[in-house]
Amino acid sequence: DEPTTGLHFHDVRQLLDVLHRLRDGGNTIVVIEHNLDVIKTADWIVDLGPEGGSGGGEIIAVGTPEQIAANPKSYTGQFLKPLLAREDP
Repeated sequence: DEPTTGLHFHDVRQLLDVLHRLRDGGNTIVVIEHNLDVIKTADWIVDLGPEGGSGGGEIIAVGTPEQIAANPKSYTGQFLKPLLAREDP
């Protein structure tokens, strides 16, 4: 649950390296996170909302980061879209 809270950006990079090694070893990893640097590297996202607390709890979108970014109902996608666009060659 929010593993990047309080981490320096360098530490977030190290955390991502560890998570990717675990994934590459055939493990399933579930991460609850708001950090877009983590979200953009996910294989699959379940986006809950539309709001927080009592205004949330519904599945808004599921899919790859690109699919979430293309979903106009996803607040996460709205923030993820420009981040992914900067990475396109």
